[in-house]
Amino acid sequence: MSTAVILDVDTGVDDALAILFAVAHPDIDVRGITCVAGNAGLEQVVANTLRILDAAGAPDIPVAAGARRPLIEAARSASQVHGADGLGGVELAASTRQATTEGAVSLMRRLLLESAEPMTLVALAPQTNLALLLRTHPEVVRHIERIVFMGGSASVGNATAVAEFNVWHDPEAAAIVLDSGVPCYMYGLDVFNHVSVPFETARALAARADIGGRVVGELLGNRVKAAGDYSGLIGDAGAVCAIVDPDAVSTQFRPVRVELAGHSRGQTIVDRREAAGEDMLHGSAVSTVGVEVALAVDADRMIRLFLATVAP
Repeated sequence: MSTAVILDVDTGVDDALAILFAVAHPDIDVRGITCVAGNAGLEQVVANTLRILDAAGAPDIPVAAGARRPLIEAARSASQVHGADGLGGVELAASTRQATTEGAVSLMRRLLLESAEPMTLVALAPQTNLALLLRTHPEVVRHIERIVFMGGSASVGNATAVAEFNVWHDPEAAAIVLDSGVPCYMYGLDVFNHVSVPFETARALAARADIGGRVVGELLGNRVKAAGDYSGLIGDAGAVCAIVDPDAVSTQFRPVRVELAGHSRGQTIVDRREAAGEDMLHGSAVSTVGVEVALAVDADRMIRLFLATVAP
């Protein structure tokens, strides 16, 4: 059976790759897509999402605009990674699709309550929309199978030395999601940084005549390291691949909390200890939530799945 999902995105380069995979794979049933400011401003994110659905030849999937900024802080784009347009300058015609007039929170609530079975929320962006949904409409919790989110890290960060961008962008929202009681699966930088398409493969895809293959290749060509070298990371798409092929990823259930203050603000603190520490022994341990955390990935296996789906 296919997994019914709602994608929550801030469509930059790797969100686009994730959308292309999700709508193409028969085991994923995309019921709706909600947009949030993150990699780019909200209007740009919505426009990018509609264009990518065109490139994918997707059916009529409702797309809704959500939060323009984090719960507390001002919005901060990632144009240094995704370009001014969020898609690295990949040229796509303006879409004739229209976003729904229904807001993101309203759309998520309606789709969840209308579904005959619990659905999976796939958060590939700052989790502002999800936090607003869960705080405003707690009745939806029993209609959510789990939340799969691209975000966080059990090791190093990228936005800061210890914080990953999506969580760092809105730490309060991520903390609300983890505290919601919904089972969570964290696909963070520990695996995100290891799933890469070879340069020659990306270049060959970019030269294809079909729009789907060309767009995938051009998007991958915009995946670069901090030094400006090609990286080819599929990024957010890996979180959706993990839904289809969970055995490609090694996970552990670990206590996780989000740091909300100081230089480590936005860090996901993943407790990987095998024995009780001094904080537990002396009653000073901070309350944490059990999360399924992705810690290792069979990158070649995931890349084969990704390419077979988006560029057969």
